[in-house]
Amino acid sequence: MKKKKLFRGKNFDVSSYEFSISGKKVQHEIIEQNSVSAILAIENNKIIMVKQFRYPHKEALEIPAGIINKNETSLNCAKRELLEETGYSATNLKYLTRYYPVQGYNLQYIDCFVATKLKKISELKLDDGEFVTVEKIPLKKIISMIKSGKITDSKTICSVMIYASKKNML
Repeated sequence: MKKKKLFRGKNFDVSSYEFSISGKKVQHEIIEQNSVSAILAIENNKIIMVKQFRYPHKEALEIPAGIINKNETSLNCAKRELLEETGYSATNLKYLTRYYPVQGYNLQYIDCFVATKLKKISELKLDDGEFVTVEKIPLKKIISMIKSGKITDSKTICSVMIYASKKNML
């Protein structure tokens, strides 16, 4: 397999991969970006959500999440992001699932965790350029908002619906 870097950016790179399938030469351009940990934080049947502006779109309501740093595990990233974006820590953090948001041309995956036994221990510790408000919304209302198209964030939709399916709530 041949790999050639086509673009190097702040948030992602693009590379061209050349390889053979059944003797036929194939070339694909692939977006290479860090993967993400997402956290479905549950307290009294309410999900802790963050509302933030997502350029180039609009304000989005989503579950806390963040980029997994180099040499950081998905679990440690989930703990860090939950604290930074919401001020909560979780005594119980369990792996829910892994999914690939755009599998055909992006190497990124998202690991989702379910956080319970939450405790508010600090104020938000946001990155530069992050403007976040925290809301607690009943799980049934979030499912309704997903079905009606009010929640459009893919990591939130996937994480909530997988969790709800496993709990026989759909």
